[in-house]
Amino acid sequence: MTISVLIADDQAMVRAGFAALLDAHDGIHVVGQAATGAEAVTLAARLDPNVILMDVRMPELDGIEATRRILGPSYPAAHVPRILMLTTFDIDDYVYDALEAGASGFLLKDALPEELVHAVRVVADGDALLAPSVTRRMIEQFAGRRPRTPRAATALSGLTEREREVLVLIGLGRSNSEIAAELFIAEQTVKTHVGKVLAKLSLRDRVHAVILAYDAGLVEPAS
Repeated sequence: MTISVLIADDQAMVRAGFAALLDAHDGIHVVGQAATGAEAVTLAARLDPNVILMDVRMPELDGIEATRRILGPSYPAAHVPRILMLTTFDIDDYVYDALEAGASGFLLKDALPEELVHAVRVVADGDALLAPSVTRRMIEQFAGRRPRTPRAATALSGLTEREREVLVLIGLGRSNSEIAAELFIAEQTVKTHVGKVLAKLSLRDRVHAVILAYDAGLVEPAS
């Protein structure tokens, strides 16, 4: 399956560079470019991309509000895209808002070309971009700022013991292969468990599973 990508950034050279890089790889096709958050919202509805590269800071409508609108329940798209936030700084307060808005990952604008391509593939595959240390740090700090919520703990009641174990390891930033090794089960079995955890908890992706794990007290910051 070809991954369709929309690039939203107010800098023309950034958009052109990312588009040229992504289009050069098999299985990825840039379907549109937006210079403002408002344009990103409009193009996302019309082009229905699998992944959106969304700059945090843009004129007219910033990337967070654009993300919030695109991922809202009333958005007229055929399916919900995955949104990968682009940020200039490794710690950016706006990124915490982006997490709440539903972003699936973060990438620094000075990332290596192969990191950008990998990020698009990972997010398009339904995973969240958790591997870079900056993302783990952002999520940990984000979760540490939030009060524990009884609803988060209550939501776990429908999980099996194994699914709960998997959620804890997701919260610790483990990959599927690392979870498989730690629990002595097949990686495909891990994928099945992860899918069930996300479905039972009505979570979009692993980023939000991590947040819920913190909120419910399954994982402590800096653990």
